Amino acid sequence: MTEPRVVVGAAIRDGHRILAAARAYPPELAGLWEFPGGKVEPDETEAEALRRECREELGVEIAVGERVGGDLATGGGRFLLRVYFAQLTDGEPHAKEHAELRWLAPDELDSVPWLPGNRPAVDALRELLQA
Repeated sequence: MTEPRVVVGAAIRDGHRILAAARAYPPELAGLWEFPGGKVEPDETEAEALRRECREELGVEIAVGERVGGDLATGGGRFLLRVYFAQLTDGEPHAKEHAELRWLAPDELDSVPWLPGNRPAVDALRELLQA
């Protein structure tokens, strides 16, 4: 059995709000929400992958912070999701690859349908943001 591929997600903070992104594709995931990010390439650290993905997907520069929660198995075990807090350092997020972006306060986190693999990180985030 092959090892799951590591994917990283950025929980970009603006005060107590977190940036959420709606998938535009593939069709079976379109309209579900996730943290911006993507696959870690073989020559990258997880932080480098997050910075690259946020440049590509959102047109922003970020500073990567602490991990949020533990490893999350997604995609039927094909992927291992690791979510990190992040802070914008340059630019305003634009939905280059997503259908929509939305800033969500802790009490708004359940207002969008999250990808099932992201749900445990959302629950961990809610507790951290309200602390």
